[in-house]
Amino acid sequence: MSTDTQTDSILARLVALHPKSIDLSLERLERLLAALDHPEQMLPSVVHVAGTNGKGSTCAFLRAFAEAAGLRCHVYTSPHLVRFNERIRLGGQLIGDAELAAVLEECETANAGHPITFFEITTAAAFLVFSRHPADLVILETGLGGRLDATNVIEKPRLTCITPVSMDHQNFLGDTIEDITAEKAGILKPGVPCVVAAQGTRAGEKVLRKAAKEVGAPLVWEGKDWFARSAGGRRSQSESGFLYKGGATSPQGETERAFPSPALEGRHQMRNAALAIACAEALASGDGPDFDISDAAIKMGLKAVEWPGRLQRLTTGPLVDQLGGGQWGEGWELWLDGGHNRGAADAIAQHSRGWRGQDLWLVYGALNQRPPLEFLKPLEGKVRGVRTVAIPDQENSLSAEESCEVANQLHMNAAPAGSVADAIRSIVNNGGGAGGRILICGSLYLAGHVLADNG
Repeated sequence: MSTDTQTDSILARLVALHPKSIDLSLERLERLLAALDHPEQMLPSVVHVAGTNGKGSTCAFLRAFAEAAGLRCHVYTSPHLVRFNERIRLGGQLIGDAELAAVLEECETANAGHPITFFEITTAAAFLVFSRHPADLVILETGLGGRLDATNVIEKPRLTCITPVSMDHQNFLGDTIEDITAEKAGILKPGVPCVVAAQGTRAGEKVLRKAAKEVGAPLVWEGKDWFARSAGGRRSQSESGFLYKGGATSPQGETERAFPSPALEGRHQMRNAALAIACAEALASGDGPDFDISDAAIKMGLKAVEWPGRLQRLTTGPLVDQLGGGQWGEGWELWLDGGHNRGAADAIAQHSRGWRGQDLWLVYGALNQRPPLEFLKPLEGKVRGVRTVAIPDQENSLSAEESCEVANQLHMNAAPAGSVADAIRSIVNNGGGAGGRILICGSLYLAGHVLADNG
């Protein structure tokens, strides 16, 4: 049996340990971590990141900055797009198949058949393998929420960070922005600074301030303690980069500094990059080790950062080859974004303003717990047409017909397609001679299939 196949078999067994894929609690994981001699207590400095949108991108930026500064980083993110190994990064490299299989089996044995969710036991595996490899920093992304998320067993992180919070996962986190923000604020720890992005609502900000006061966690706020703005005004993505100014406690003082545009597309990525810069500044002061991440390292990181499936242009592969195969020939671009909620759709709609001059088409697929109207509404009037698909191998996927019905309620010129490849062919053959941009969107699961199928 190959190691890859062996890992898949182990992961399948772990899924079966608990009937619910999501069951927010800390007790099961705490029991397992005790059986493993508490690896979570033997980690280097931890940056713990929660929020609704931008968590993964912020982690990717901070990792890029730290590694450009010569620091060794472990990173834990979720979900993966193509291979589970993507979730666990050891000192700059994805965990290897053999080590992944070994640590998963070790956790499976220590768990001794007790009920535990897939995310909980794989989080334990990440902590265990991190504890065995020297590093300067662990960057830890929450899976869902914060208060009862499996990652929230770290008693004293070096720093916490909260990205913008919006409505998402209401069936688990609550029906109001106040409830959801309170769950995210559960990662706050006494005496541990929390770098906070500007929130979309005053109600959410009020909840964060109250939680921080109750816990005794100092907040480092965007718009109060640090600031960022595009160097090119309100354009979607300024070629001239962005300007950042830290607060009085910043190592560089309150001087406004210029940084290049990030390698990741979208104006929202400028904000995620600025949030990561604020985290880098916070790591340079306070209790615990001081991390020297210079502006030169940040500039290098901004150009080197990678985070697949987030406004990513696909330039090679069989799906891209189809763009020149229609009766209209060349002139098409293929893009991919795994965003799946209203905040992600707002970011795409904002970025699309810079795409004027070429038609924008969508290939859309989503899970059935993601209301398509919520995602598609911000894009109403901004697209030439939509082709809807079901997500392969996902029993909880919306059918192409269900998504199509909602898109046509918004007069989006929608039609169902049997696959992503069929959708692309349909768009190219019906789009006219001018070409255009095709954006595949609606789900990280769909993005993962596209990346796998496109090589």
